[in-house]
Amino acid sequence: MRLSRYIWLISGGLALSCLRPSEERVEQDRAVGSAEAAGVAVEVAEGLAAVRLVSDTELVLWGSAPAYELTLRAERARELSVEIQNRLTDAELTVQSGNATLTAGDDSDVLTRKRYRLAVPGGETRLAVAAPDQNSTEPFRFALLSDVQEAIDRVGDVYDKVNELEDVRFLLGAGDLTERGTRAELERFQRELLRLRVPYFTTLGNHELGTNPVLYYEYFGRGNFQFRFHGVAFTLLDDASASLDPTAFEWLEDWLSAARNDVHVVAMHIPPIDPIGVRNGSWASRSEAAKLLGRLAEGRVDLTLYGHVHSYYSFDNAGIPAFISGGGGAIPERFDRIGRHVMRFTATPGVGITSQEVIKVD
Repeated sequence: MRLSRYIWLISGGLALSCLRPSEERVEQDRAVGSAEAAGVAVEVAEGLAAVRLVSDTELVLWGSAPAYELTLRAERARELSVEIQNRLTDAELTVQSGNATLTAGDDSDVLTRKRYRLAVPGGETRLAVAAPDQNSTEPFRFALLSDVQEAIDRVGDVYDKVNELEDVRFLLGAGDLTERGTRAELERFQRELLRLRVPYFTTLGNHELGTNPVLYYEYFGRGNFQFRFHGVAFTLLDDASASLDPTAFEWLEDWLSAARNDVHVVAMHIPPIDPIGVRNGSWASRSEAAKLLGRLAEGRVDLTLYGHVHSYYSFDNAGIPAFISGGGGAIPERFDRIGRHVMRFTATPGVGITSQEVIKVD
């Protein structure tokens, strides 16, 4: 009897621990952008950049957004080599407060990376990364690419197509960058991105959960976050477990409120409701999906973007224009004749999404 009760308690505890598979990932979100080593501490506001390296002499950041601020604290005066990765090609690092001296370093062969020499006194220095047009109110264009997975050997063709789109400011991603989310695959994906002339701001998909989900945050930063460009809000959500973690939903409530009167784009990997309905390509709970879509509609979201399904679909969800674009090269749906593709959008501040198009690669 005691043994049976012990087994029941253990199995019950295991069941409870599995109720929120995304809970660990939310905690990883909280940790992104904070790091400390050798008397140097860095804190990126809202976790909009991953700290790839911090030491007594170096700082390397991988940006998840076109612009962000950071605070650097040093126990004593020193000079740091700083590299900003995954940046808009015209974005610059600037000193916002403190007595630091910043100079440009050697030119990088990669357009989305730039090096600096930063001499800081002991104490706190505030810095920012942004392009000159960060707060412009002019229309701009961005692109969407998701679901590369096992097609990493051919993704160069897709990036070449993106590079031909000279007016695109950045590439948005809706997950499934890799096949299993291993360190080797994540490193390979970042190496291939060096070919791009624009940064890639993305969230994760279910394929990044395959081996060790924590690795994704080390390489690409948060799964749930919001940024702005030209006054347009972009919210990326981690629904890789076919649901949205309750904490992430609370964050979303705040982001919807902040962007209620602005043009607002929301991207995630798995469509809450599959517009075809026969592939299990949607959230696990239809009631939870309806709750999310209802809130997006109440929040006056202008556009929703998804991956996961390896094809292209245009539809509405809760009255919001929606696109599934899984054209990165992963095994395509049969007979759809879409193939590898990217999408390009025009965002007009104060108006909405004023154009969209599918650009085929093959």
